[in-house]
Order: sequence, then C-alpha cells, then structure tokens
Amino acid sequence: MAGSAISLGNTFVLASMGTVSPTNSHKPSSISTQLGFLNSQLTGLRISSQTSLKTPTPVVASPFQPIVAKRVCPFTGKKANRANKVSFSNHKTKKLQFVNLQYKRVWWEAGKRYVKLRLSTKALKTIEKNGLDAVAKKAGIDLSKK
Repeated sequence: MAGSAISLGNTFVLASMGTVSPTNSHKPSSISTQLGFLNSQLTGLRISSQTSLKTPTPVVASPFQPIVAKRVCPFTGKKANRANKVSFSNHKTKKLQFVNLQYKRVWWEAGKRYVKLRLSTKALKTIEKNGLDAVAKKAGIDLSKK
C-alpha cells in the first residue's frame, strides 16, 4: 500500500518511505509540510497533521430534522404509564404502556371547518359526548390556531 499512513501518537508510519518522526513535538507545522495531505487507502478520508485533530469541530443541528410529537393527549393529559412486563416465570421487566393516540379530522361547528387533531380515543369519546368547544375550553386549547 504505497502512500498510506498510520498515526501512532507522534510518529507517522509511511508504508513506502519508512518511519518519519518529528524532531520537535511543539512544531506540528513541519510535520504537515513534510507529509502534506495523504489519502488513506482504508477509509477514503484525508489525513492531515495532529493540530487539526485537536481542534473541536462545532456540532451544528440540521434545520431539516423531523419534528417528533410527544405521546401526550392535549385534551385529557393522558401520557405513558410505567408498568411491569411479567413473564411465565414471574420475572418482571419495566415497560411503557402508551396512550392510544389517533390523528382525526373533527368538525368544529364554531369555526365552520374541520380541525386535524392528535387525540386519545378517550378524548374522542368525550368530544362526541360534550362537544369540541366545551372540551377544548376546559383543556385550554385554542382551536383557531390549528
């Protein structure tokens, strides 16, 4: 593998040229001028001097990350319950029992339009019984924004 390099501490091992060790460990620029940029045959990455490895690169969040909705019903406040999963041998392991959340289009009479909501099936039964306006007012939800 001619031209490949492996970094071992402060010593760079070149397959074709032998071993190159820096004379002064406080001058990493002389190493980079001797070696330049080497292409690694194993990973396809560019290897430079040790100084670039010491500087941390800032982690920037991507603006296109998906938005994950919480598993909580906004109308009833129901959320996941911690429970034990019990095996046949009575061995207990922790598990979560999630709320049965559904995406539903519900007719909003006051707004004369459909409103798309993510609500639990218990909240859906409550809306059918009491009406959307009463349940939303009790929960403190503004339906005009949705």
